[in-house]
Amino acid sequence: MKNKPYYKLLIWQRAHELTVAIYKETTSFPASEKFGLTSQLRRSAASVPTNIVEGYARGGQKEFWRFLSIARASLTEAEYLLELSRDIGFLPLKNFERLEPLRARTSFLLMKFMTSIK
Repeated sequence: MKNKPYYKLLIWQRAHELTVAIYKETTSFPASEKFGLTSQLRRSAASVPTNIVEGYARGGQKEFWRFLSIARASLTEAEYLLELSRDIGFLPLKNFERLEPLRARTSFLLMKFMTSIK
């Protein structure tokens, strides 16, 4: 299973790691947010590695760039939703401080990756 070509991409690895961490963290969010903030945060996080995979599969550089741009937008959305979750008390500060460096590292790698293929 680990022989998929995109598994070799460091940016995909970090985006996947962030998504798994966010899914685990949001299990403690209020049940009333299942279809609200929990769903939105999970979808924005999962969109990042998903768009990397889809763009990679398209084969062309222009298409890949387009999907990486979508991934970047989704990562920015997740950034805000993590901040919102912290500010309204759904995400304890210590948990936010554990997720934020992973999100920031993913963002940094994505920008560097996008620059390298442009």
